[in-house]
Order: sequence, then C-alpha cells, then structure tokens
Amino acid sequence: MPEVNVIGIIAGTVVSFVSGFLWFGPATFFPTWWRLMGKGPKDVPGGGINMGVAFGSVLIGQALQVTVLALILSALNITAPLDGALVGLLIGVGIVGGSGLSHRIFAGHGFGVLLLEAGNDIVNLGLAGTILVALR
Repeated sequence: MPEVNVIGIIAGTVVSFVSGFLWFGPATFFPTWWRLMGKGPKDVPGGGINMGVAFGSVLIGQALQVTVLALILSALNITAPLDGALVGLLIGVGIVGGSGLSHRIFAGHGFGVLLLEAGNDIVNLGLAGTILVALR
C-alpha cells in the first residue's frame, strides 16, 4: 500500500473546499451555473436538503478525491510539487471531465454546466496535487 501523508490529505481537502466555496460563490460562478442548470431565484439550492448535509457531502467527496490522488501520487513516486499539480490536473481533465461529459450532456445540463463543475474539480485536483507532494 502506498504511503500517504494525512496532514497533506487534510490540507488538500480544506483547500479544495475553500476553492469550491470561492468558485461557486454568489459573486463568482454560482449565478451563471444556477441559470445554466435551469434554476431561477425562487428555486432553493440543494432542492431543500439540509445545508449541513449538502456541504458535509461536498467535504466527504473532496476528501475522497484528495485521498485517491494522494495514493496515485505515492504509487507513482511523484516528488516534485509541479509534477503533483500536473498529475492532479490530468486526472481532473480525464476522469472528472470525461465522466462529467456523459452525465451532464445526457442530463440535458449542457457544456456550460460541465465546464463550471469540472473546472472547479480540475483546479482543486491541481492544487491538491501540489499540496500533497509539497507536504510529503
């Protein structure tokens, strides 16, 4: 089993969470994303789900992404932070972007939604890759 740095995983997860908060903030991409999803001002984000559950789920998902990235970087013996960023970005484009393409298009959400959602994950994985290798 590859070795991972728990502190790096925690730091990468926190940075991803903050990045997502900024990316989808009311002054950044949230209004555009919401409109592209076909939602209006009267629609409730999360479909009325408890916001603690919604944001907790986001945090768990990001922790899972960062943990898997940490395992991959360790297995590949990546030692340079820039290489960690590159691996994170490539995984983001290939896996998140690729799977999102089929999901978002078939759901009728379009390319704009895909670019906003996958774009944040790609940025987050690049940042997490840098952090994981730097703190290794």
